[in-house]
Amino acid sequence: MHGSKLSKSLIFSGTLVYLFLYLPLLILIVYSFNDSRVNVGWVGFTLKWYKVLFADKQLISAAINSVIIALIASTVSVILGTLAGVALHKHKVPLLSTLVMIPVAAPELLVGVSLLLFFLLINFSLGMISITLAHIAFCLSFVTIAVKTRMHGMDDSLMDAARDLGASPARAFFSVLIPTILPGIIAGWLMAFTLSLDDFVITFFTAGVGSSTLPLAIYSMLKMGVTPEVNAASTVIIICTLILTSIATKISPQLFK
Repeated sequence: MHGSKLSKSLIFSGTLVYLFLYLPLLILIVYSFNDSRVNVGWVGFTLKWYKVLFADKQLISAAINSVIIALIASTVSVILGTLAGVALHKHKVPLLSTLVMIPVAAPELLVGVSLLLFFLLINFSLGMISITLAHIAFCLSFVTIAVKTRMHGMDDSLMDAARDLGASPARAFFSVLIPTILPGIIAGWLMAFTLSLDDFVITFFTAGVGSSTLPLAIYSMLKMGVTPEVNAASTVIIICTLILTSIATKISPQLFK
C-alpha cells in the first residue's frame, strides 16, 4: 500500500514538472495558429502567420545564416571532437577530461563573455566568422563527450586485431574504429548542429554589427511585443530541435540515459 502511494505521488510530481516545462511551449505552438495579432485570446485558426514568416526576407536571411553557421560548426566540431574523444579514451588523463567538461558545465553567459574578451584581446573583428568560431568552441566539448561515451562500448582488441593482420594505423582507424563509433559521431554532429542552431547567449556576445542569426532576429522582434509571427518562428525552431534530438537519441540512446 505504501509503495502504491509513493508511486502515485511520483507520477503526480512528474506530471507537474513536465507540465511546467512543456505547457508554455504547447501554448506558444497553439497561438502561432491564432487569427489575431494580439495574443490575448483565441480568435480562430489560421496559417497566415507562417506565410508572413516565410515572406520575411530579413528573417529568412537570418535563418540561412544560422544554418550555414550550424553546418560549419557541427562539421568542424565532429572532426576535432572525434579525434579528441579517441585520444581521451586511449590516454586517460583526468585533467584533460575535466577541461573538456568545462564548456559544458560553465554557464553560457560566462562562455560568451570569455569568448568576447578573447576576440577583443586579439583584435579579431566580430561577425559571422567570430560566431562560427565561438560555436565550434562550445560544440566541440559535446561532440567529444558523445564520441568518448561511444568508445566505452567498443572492444579495444578490434584495433589490435586489425594491426596484427597488417593494417596500417590509418587504415585501422578509418576501416575499424570509425565504423564502430559512427553512431556516436552522427549523434554528436546532430547534437552540435542543434546547439548551434538554437544558441542565443554566446551568439549575442560574439556577433558583430550587421551579422544576425535566427535567435537574434527573433529577439529583435520581441522588442515590439510577442506577435504570432514570433510564435510561428519559435515553433519552427522547436520542431527542428525535436526532430534532430529524436534522431540523435535513436542513433545513440546511451548518450541520453
